Amino acid sequence: MEIGVIGLGRMGANIVRRLIRHQHQCVVYNRTPDKVELLESEGAFGATDIIDMVTKLPKPAVVWVMVTPGSATEQTINELAQVMEAGDIIIDGGNSYYKDDVRRAKSLKEKGIHYVDVGISGGVWSLEKGYCMVIGGETEVVQYIDPILNTLAPGVGNMPKTPRQKNQGETSKSGYLHCGAAGAGHFVKMVHSGVESPLMRFSAEGFDILNHAISQELAAESLYDLNIADIADIAEVWQWGSEIGSWVLDSPAIALQENPTQ
Repeated sequence: MEIGVIGLGRMGANIVRRLIRHQHQCVVYNRTPDKVELLESEGAFGATDIIDMVTKLPKPAVVWVMVTPGSATEQTINELAQVMEAGDIIIDGGNSYYKDDVRRAKSLKEKGIHYVDVGISGGVWSLEKGYCMVIGGETEVVQYIDPILNTLAPGVGNMPKTPRQKNQGETSKSGYLHCGAAGAGHFVKMVHSGVESPLMRFSAEGFDILNHAISQELAAESLYDLNIADIADIAEVWQWGSEIGSWVLDSPAIALQENPTQ
């Protein structure tokens, strides 16, 4: 599938790389040309501006926006709306506010342009292991871009399915899910962030306690002479089977083991 990607920061660039590795064609644009040139050297097709990008894409044109949420995203989508045609598709993969998604979808619909919002989570290993994605938009449009979503997602791997009385969404076990109408993707991602942030904070507090205990012992201020192991070794062992490892630490080794085809 052919897709345009605007915004080539760490996540945007790695999205392009993952798509290229799986034989998709990417037309890329960034306000700084050096990032475009780098991805051109890796197999992408560069664009000099938004108009150039859209003209290089087949119809319906599909453009993934991966820029800073807020005014930058708003401006980029407005510029796309001026040059895209009925039937084309805009995907916002940033962390936009879901109410903005609802407003944009309604405005773009008047021009016949489709809008999809994608909440993305994955961390620094996502180029290799894939991105967890929650998606909002029209069913037919989300189905049309499924080859892109399926490529970016982690895939099923060899993990057993979660037992459920109700049938699971067909793609949820692969790491992505169409959650509802426009705005639903970023709404679900917002809730995810609300769960993630305290888990990260509690992890940091736990490691701080360990660090303080180790510092005391090194300073010969005995903490019951426990001779506590190195923090890196403690973090490593927690990644292999503990509840904390399952919820927080997200080991790249485990992730790759669970998704051996990636």
